[in-house]
Amino acid sequence: MTHRFPLARRLALALLLLSPAASALADDFLPPEQAFRYSLDSDGHQVRIHWDVAPGYYLYLKRMGVASSAEGVTLGEPVYPQGEVHTDEYFGEQVVFRGRFDVTVPITLAPGAARDIPITLKLQGCADAGLCYPPTSWDTTVTVPAAGGGGAPGAAGLDALIAQARTGGFGAGGDEFLDPDVAFRLGAIADGPDRVRLTWEIAPDYYLYRDKLAVRTSSAASVGQLVLPTGEVHSDEYFGEQEVYRGELVATVPVARVGGTAMTVALDVTYQGCADAGLCYPPITKTLNVDLPAGGTMSAAAGGFVSKQDKMAAFIRSGNLLLVIGFFFGAGLLLAFTPCVLPMVPILSGIIAGQGPNVTTRRAFFLSLSYVLGMALTYTLAGIVAAAAGAQVQAVFQKPWIVTVFALLFVVLALSMFGLFTIQMPAAIQTRLADASNRQRAGTFGGVAVMGALSALIVTTCVAPALVATLAVIGQSGNVVRGGLALFSMSLGMGAPLLAVGASAGKLLPKAGPWMDTVKQLFGVLFLLVAAWMLARLVPGPMALLLWAVPALAAAWVCFNAAKRARRGRPWWRTAAAVTGAYGVVLLAGAALGGSDPLAPIPQLAAKHEELLFKRIASIEELEREVAVARDASRPVMLDFYADWCVSCKEMEKYTFTDAAVREALADAVLLQADVTANNERDQALLKHFGIFGPPTIAFYGPDGIERRNYRVVGYMKAAEFAALAREAIAP
Repeated sequence: MTHRFPLARRLALALLLLSPAASALADDFLPPEQAFRYSLDSDGHQVRIHWDVAPGYYLYLKRMGVASSAEGVTLGEPVYPQGEVHTDEYFGEQVVFRGRFDVTVPITLAPGAARDIPITLKLQGCADAGLCYPPTSWDTTVTVPAAGGGGAPGAAGLDALIAQARTGGFGAGGDEFLDPDVAFRLGAIADGPDRVRLTWEIAPDYYLYRDKLAVRTSSAASVGQLVLPTGEVHSDEYFGEQEVYRGELVATVPVARVGGTAMTVALDVTYQGCADAGLCYPPITKTLNVDLPAGGTMSAAAGGFVSKQDKMAAFIRSGNLLLVIGFFFGAGLLLAFTPCVLPMVPILSGIIAGQGPNVTTRRAFFLSLSYVLGMALTYTLAGIVAAAAGAQVQAVFQKPWIVTVFALLFVVLALSMFGLFTIQMPAAIQTRLADASNRQRAGTFGGVAVMGALSALIVTTCVAPALVATLAVIGQSGNVVRGGLALFSMSLGMGAPLLAVGASAGKLLPKAGPWMDTVKQLFGVLFLLVAAWMLARLVPGPMALLLWAVPALAAAWVCFNAAKRARRGRPWWRTAAAVTGAYGVVLLAGAALGGSDPLAPIPQLAAKHEELLFKRIASIEELEREVAVARDASRPVMLDFYADWCVSCKEMEKYTFTDAAVREALADAVLLQADVTANNERDQALLKHFGIFGPPTIAFYGPDGIERRNYRVVGYMKAAEFAALAREAIAP
């Protein structure tokens, strides 16, 4: 289909747009061919013109017309739908058309007349913002089948294009299949300031797969979840049972951006489809530029809220690079003091203490630097790979057997600290190495770096807005440099307190004597504490209390021995031994009574809190079914992604979800929970469906059944802040 503008019309439009009044606004208005889209088809009796007028634009009834100059062709009077009455400054009171509407024109062909009929469309339209386009005519062509033959009345409007597009190149017969751009015609247009409407016109006997549709952007904006209608179930030889779309597919995608100025968003739209006759096309990605009008951020459309991760993602994409690096270093520094990262402190401190009484400040610092760099490089590389592949690398490393092996490693290190044995290189190897001490140091630095790398994947198990923002930038826009630098800066920020530990260790740790034995044994207790913290996520509550009792009783033993050796401060050591020993006994009693909380071991004495009651869902199908039921009842939905190994998830359960204000805010909501502890195929499919990199993540659906993407919560959030956000997120 082509547009041929008469020269006079093109000059008139050019003069209008170049006029002083319009030149400043030229970038704010769509070209007429984008503002007034159309397609044609015919069933042999009539020609149908399918108009698609962009939001904020309209066509005048009195300025529309259809004509043909072909011999032997007679067009009847066009039949228009009912329009709306509009009064404007150009033509007074007029009937106008907006949005989508069809015009039908009866057609009669003389015997022997050509079937490819030239058609001239006459039109004039305006924009609500104040621009009126000049009258224009567009020349196009429609293929008219024999009456009663070819196309059936009411068929989808692609017959003309299909007949013209059988140019070969796919099937064995050379002309059996359509070019993919004809089989799946894609268009995009702004549907308001914070949303883009995507339209596929799908040829008859062709279809698109739902799960092959994706939208990303490399612009200074972020896109939300693609909102799709329900398709039809189809089984084929390529992908098995799938949900597919035929005829026409209209989808919307929310767009969030910082600020409210007009901008052009480049959308990378990916889709894949097949023909019923047996051809499956490869995945197709097209980049479409969509002009979003001013006044639109996602916050403007959704009550003034933009999630932290979306703000950070936009900052990474478009902010000053030095400011991005500094900001994410600070974000990492804050993360260093969360329960997800704090276990690294005893790990590194124990490694330094294990170097013996002669450790120096310089050596302790470089050991810490090796640990931090190993952690930072691993975090960065794993993040880049995970974001690019859409995988949850950290979740993979939370498999029970991996966590158990790593916890046992800490138990072995703890026993070494207690003096049961010494971990060192075999004597035969040390003998063969000249300058053994230097080589010992080199090997130690490498081993510490490996320990830092493993800690990054196994110990730091929670996601946070800063982490999700960097992964989203890498995954959605492919901007590895900016995303990787932000991720590396954040990792160094997380490691900054560890460098402080290393820099001070040489001065704070005793150099010789029995004190050194006490310090090493205390770090052995810390190693047991880390091991208990890791294994407690994998076992039932009472068993977890038994695990916590081990480091408590070990601490009592260390303090009791220190009291016997101490010349000064003996009462303090005895008090510490009594307190830790008593706590260990209470933990054992709590385990016997069925307790599960190490901070309140005796369940009968623990304060009672009302908890939110979640319904578990395990697949996308279950989620969509529950959301549909809630939508029919006009109820909002909250979906919580949870895992047993996620510390922040347990914080949310213990401190946020038990709060009265939170329970009140969610009183009318349907509460769903996806437990992704196992990280099996269904869990991964759920995470991928939402573009989520791990728990804790919370999504909200309005009463209309549509997710309010900009309200997603990533990481731990305090009760008061969460209650206010929840009330706004689920409001009608």
